[in-house]
Amino acid sequence: MAELTHIDEQGDVRMVDVSQKADTERVAIAEGFIAMHPETLELITTGQAAKGDVLACARVAGVMAAKKTSDLIPMCHPLNITKAKVECTPVEAGQRVDGRVGIHVCTTCGVTGKTGIEMEALTAASIACLTVYDMCKAVDRGMEIMDVRLLRKDGGKTGLWLREEA
Repeated sequence: MAELTHIDEQGDVRMVDVSQKADTERVAIAEGFIAMHPETLELITTGQAAKGDVLACARVAGVMAAKKTSDLIPMCHPLNITKAKVECTPVEAGQRVDGRVGIHVCTTCGVTGKTGIEMEALTAASIACLTVYDMCKAVDRGMEIMDVRLLRKDGGKTGLWLREEA
């Protein structure tokens, strides 16, 4: 089993020293889903949400979150992100196996650097979903954020990793 790199020999947390690592191009893709009532989804897709364009705001919030990840997660290195994209896709009844409706968020983040960008992609997906919740909570407090997970990461010493579905 691999060792936890953010724990030193004494069991204390630390930021990993990446100073000797080579710069490589790194990309990570993550996703999340926010489930909601069909009526809430309709408000979003028809532009009727009281706070404005929910999906545009969620996309911007996701990009901003990717850039602020090291401010939020203590052991993350500040990265000079070279790419951040957030896609928000409405999911209608019958499109998911579980029948739930909502917004599917997919984020892609990239960097040329010494350490990975998975946390930035995951943070972007999480914050985009939270932004949808914030903008629609007045009409649907029961929304549920789920399935936030890494789908792909490439670059660095470990190379390509892809999520394998059962």
